[in-house]
Amino acid sequence: MIMKDILYIVVPCYNEEEVLPETARRLRTKLEELIAGGTVSPRSRVLFVNDGSRDRTWELICQLHQSCPLFSGADLSRNRGHQNALLAGLMTARDRCDMAISMDADLQDDIDAVDAMVARYYDGCDVVYGVRSSRKKDTFFKRFTAEAFYRLMNFMGAETVFNHADYRLLSRRALEGLAEFQEVNLFLRGIVPMVGYPSAIVEYERGERFAGESKYPLKKMLSFAMEGITSLSVKPIRYITLLGFLIFLVSIAMLVYSIVRWARGATIIGWASVICSVWAIGGLVLLSLGVIGEYIGKIYLETKGRPRFLLREVLEDEHGAAD
Repeated sequence: MIMKDILYIVVPCYNEEEVLPETARRLRTKLEELIAGGTVSPRSRVLFVNDGSRDRTWELICQLHQSCPLFSGADLSRNRGHQNALLAGLMTARDRCDMAISMDADLQDDIDAVDAMVARYYDGCDVVYGVRSSRKKDTFFKRFTAEAFYRLMNFMGAETVFNHADYRLLSRRALEGLAEFQEVNLFLRGIVPMVGYPSAIVEYERGERFAGESKYPLKKMLSFAMEGITSLSVKPIRYITLLGFLIFLVSIAMLVYSIVRWARGATIIGWASVICSVWAIGGLVLLSLGVIGEYIGKIYLETKGRPRFLLREVLEDEHGAAD
């Protein structure tokens, strides 16, 4: 009998006590179906990663682990943010699985897409991206800002898969490749495509959040976009250089214009143009310093070499232990 590969479903959790019981129920059903159908190994697990939750999330994860061997858990020493929690789960699963699927706990990602992802894995793909088929259910504002987010990221040089968040499958080889990226400032949506290896896309319909509140309001999405752009691309600095060069050319043209006007004895244009120029150049200088400061800050954090996460505890049975 041919032994099927081990699948770990990695689910980062932050204050998810409202949705976690239902998430666990649906994931258990899906994993049992895959095991019963001979698609994945009985050693497959659902790995919940507690990102320093302030509610009963970790308590619920412990209860799930005690009640069913299909559930495992990892508890971070403190809140480290979604990307670090996701990476912690993937690195914990790396030595325990042949493939890992990451997804959010809010049940917006279609769990049934797991079947297609696993099928693409057996077809030879090391990376399978879950991509939204449409945004018809979103409000106009949500749809506009989300699509603008992806287009801005790609325009600024942080290449991502359009309409793909963090719902993806990674083979063990891809996980080993991901482990080679040591940066502290994480943006996995841009790092994973850099890993390379054969990849595929699985489309799915994204649903409504089952319970609780979204962890990514507009303010956090903007911060997330800035994090991704400055972590993966130097294009903003290049654009500042280009803008500075253009302003320099404009200033030369204005100088020539002023000399010609003076030679003809014409009156110099009044204070309005001067004030506008001062404000425009002053704003540009402050903006440029801010962007450059953002990069310097990231260099500072990277040189410190601080750990991206620390695990307080990992829940597993004898079948979930590392080989």
